[in-house]
Amino acid sequence: MGRVSPLPPPGPLRTLAYATLVNTVGAGLWLAGGALYLTRDVGLSATSVGAGLTVAGLVGLSASVPLGGLADRWDPRTLRAVLQVGQAVAALAYLLVGSFPAFLAVAVPEALLAAGNLAVRAALVAAVGGPDGRVHAFATLRAVANLGITVGTALAGIALAVDTHRAYQVLVVGNAATYLLSAALLLRLPPQPAADGARRTPGTLRRGGPLRDGRFLAVSGVSAVLSTHVTVLVLVVPLWTVNRAGAPPPVVSAVLLVNTVLTVLLAVRLSRGAERAAPAARKLRRAGLVLAAATPLYAVTGVLPVLPAVILLLVATTVWTAGDLWHSAAGAGLAYDLAPAGAIGAYQGADGLLAGLAQALGRGLLTLLVLGGGPVGWLVLGAIFAAAGLAAPALARRAIADRPAPEARPAGVPG
Repeated sequence: MGRVSPLPPPGPLRTLAYATLVNTVGAGLWLAGGALYLTRDVGLSATSVGAGLTVAGLVGLSASVPLGGLADRWDPRTLRAVLQVGQAVAALAYLLVGSFPAFLAVAVPEALLAAGNLAVRAALVAAVGGPDGRVHAFATLRAVANLGITVGTALAGIALAVDTHRAYQVLVVGNAATYLLSAALLLRLPPQPAADGARRTPGTLRRGGPLRDGRFLAVSGVSAVLSTHVTVLVLVVPLWTVNRAGAPPPVVSAVLLVNTVLTVLLAVRLSRGAERAAPAARKLRRAGLVLAAATPLYAVTGVLPVLPAVILLLVATTVWTAGDLWHSAAGAGLAYDLAPAGAIGAYQGADGLLAGLAQALGRGLLTLLVLGGGPVGWLVLGAIFAAAGLAAPALARRAIADRPAPEARPAGVPG
C-alpha cells in the first residue's frame, strides 16, 4: 500500500517538510486574513492595499538572484533561517501600520525577504535532495505546503468570524510566530555548505550569471508563461465561476478544494521522471497541452445550466491540476538541471524572477482576456499554453547543447 501522508520518511527531508508545514500555516493565515486586516482593522482602502502589494511584489523580485547567489556561497540552511527571522519581524511590523506610507514601508522589505527566501529555499532543497532527489523533494514540499496553507486558511476563518481588533492582532502574531518556529526547525538540519555540495570553478558559470544565459532564460521563459496557471486558478476561475457560470459562491471553495486535495495526493507521483532536463522538457510540453485541454471545458461552463456547469467546473479543475503538477515538477527539473554546478541558487532566483514577473503581469492581462473575451478568451489562453509547452523540448535541447563540459580533474584527485 502506498503512503497516504505527504510527509516523507524520517530524515532531513522530513525535517524540512515540518519547517515548510509550519511556515505555510502562517502563509495561509495571512493569505486569508491579511487583506481584511489591512482594510477592516487598519482602515486602508482596498485599492491602496492592492496597489501597495503590487508595487512591493515587483520590487521584491529584485532580491531573487542576489540572495539565490548568496545561497550558493553560504550555508542555505542558516541563510534561510536568518531570512525567516527577518520575515517574522516584518510580519509583526504590520501591527504598527496606520497609513499607506507605513504600509509600504513594511510591505516592500517583506516582499524582498520573501522573494529572496524562495531562491534560497530552492538551493536548500537541492542540497537536501541531491541531484537525483531534488525534484522529488520539491514535489514533496509542494504537497506539504498545500496542506499547511489549507490549515492556515481554516484557522484564519476563526479570526475573520470574530472580526474584532484583538482577533486580527492574534492573526498577525500567529503568522509571525510560524516564521520563528520554522527557522528553529531549519536549524535542526545538518549544515549544507553549498547547493549540491559543488564549488564554483572556472568554466562552471557563464560570465554575467543567469541573467545573461539566454538559452536558460528562454526555457525559463516558457515555464514562466505556463506558471500563470496559478493566477488563472486563484483569480480568474473564481470570478468566472460566479459571474459567467452563474454558480453560487461556495462552488469556488469546492473548486479550490479539488485542486488542494489532488495536489496533496498526486504531487510526488506526477513529479517522477523530471530529474533531468530532456525528460523534464517533455513533461513541460505535456503540462502545456493538458492545461490547454482544460480551457475549452472552462469555456463551456459559461453557456450551460448551473448544475451541469458546476460538474464541468470540477472536471476542468481536475484536468487543470494535472497540468499544474506536471508543470511544477518539470519547471523545477529544468531550472535545477540546466544550472551550472555551484550556481543552483542564482539560477533558481532567475527562474523565480521570470515566474514572478509573468504572474504579476498576468493578473490584469488574464482577467481582461478571459472575463472580457468570454469563451473565445479561454480558447486563446489555451493556444498560448499549448504553444509554450510545444516550444519547451527544442529550447531545452539548445540549452543542453550549450552547457560547458565538466572540467577534467588532475590525475589522482577523486570526484
